[in-house]
Amino acid sequence: MTSNKISSFREFYPSYLRDHSNSTCRALHYIGSFLVLAVLFFAISTAQYLMLWVLPVIGYGFAWVGHFFIEKNRPATFTYPFYSLLGDWVMLKDFVTGQINKKLKDAGVTV
Repeated sequence: MTSNKISSFREFYPSYLRDHSNSTCRALHYIGSFLVLAVLFFAISTAQYLMLWVLPVIGYGFAWVGHFFIEKNRPATFTYPFYSLLGDWVMLKDFVTGQINKKLKDAGVTV
């Protein structure tokens, strides 16, 4: 993540994508996000609300493994927590809608 102060998500997202240049790291983010959605749906639909405490563990766990062991970089969560959380979901949306490669290329990532 760039050391310059970022003031908007539009400014943040290309840098966020560059920090996720490795496809395995991105895949771990996607797995974590899909599992978060599955557990959220299950917990709400079965009224097992205590399960909701595991959502950050699942989401951040998969993502941070990707950063610390694959990308070998510092997660943006530590500097830009809100933008980083939003970035996870926008990146997942871009993946699901087939736009991720274009967005990565636009951010300067070799696909």
